[in-house]
Amino acid sequence: MKIDKKIRLIELFAGVGSQAQALKNIGANFEHHRVVEFDKYPVASYNAIHGTEFAPMDITQTHWSDLGIEDNDKYTYILTYSFPCQDLSVAGKGKGMKRGDNTRSGLLWEVERILLECAEHGELPDILLMENVPQVHGKKNIEDFNEWLAALEKLGYWSTWKDLNATGFGVAQNRNRCFCVSILGGKEGDFVWPEPTELTKCMADYLDEVVDEKYYINSERAKQLIDKMIQSGQLDEYENSLEARHE
Repeated sequence: MKIDKKIRLIELFAGVGSQAQALKNIGANFEHHRVVEFDKYPVASYNAIHGTEFAPMDITQTHWSDLGIEDNDKYTYILTYSFPCQDLSVAGKGKGMKRGDNTRSGLLWEVERILLECAEHGELPDILLMENVPQVHGKKNIEDFNEWLAALEKLGYWSTWKDLNATGFGVAQNRNRCFCVSILGGKEGDFVWPEPTELTKCMADYLDEVVDEKYYINSERAKQLIDKMIQSGQLDEYENSLEARHE
């Protein structure tokens, strides 16, 4: 899929803007258009990282007019909506994302409400991007996930989804996530998933060899943990792996 026009990025559940950073990393021609994030601390981090001046916004109080979609002939609007995973993930309590259940993961349906408003005014985003835990389409949530895809189809979006692991894309972390791409007026073949590549990095590549002492935890509990790691041989194994990596 090729995008010729400048991208205006709309990030719902924005966090610190990892998806904006991904666009920067690939050299995409885009601008930070709108950010919807309830927590003031991630918003402060977002602004510090990206040089923006967004204020916190509540998804439940956000409407089509807040997205500022206009001049569609000049811009491609990409909306990201990586909604909370707490009620879907293994670490959570599995409350799910069913419509009307008022769970954190159920905030997905606020996205539907906003998109329906956009449709009423003829201002739907061109592309939707979602990232979430694989449990989003697990046995417990597949019915709701399919309902979501059907809602997108009704709005005119063609969607494709796939689980991808970070280890296949240059990151030394076993992080499996579900991604969904939806294209307004799209069709089969408009988007092709990238193929995984061989991992050439390990965690040692991301670590500083010399760390300022101010970052160390000086406490009795930390000392006990270090002593325990030394006694078990874990610390020696870690140090040896670092040395081997840099020989």
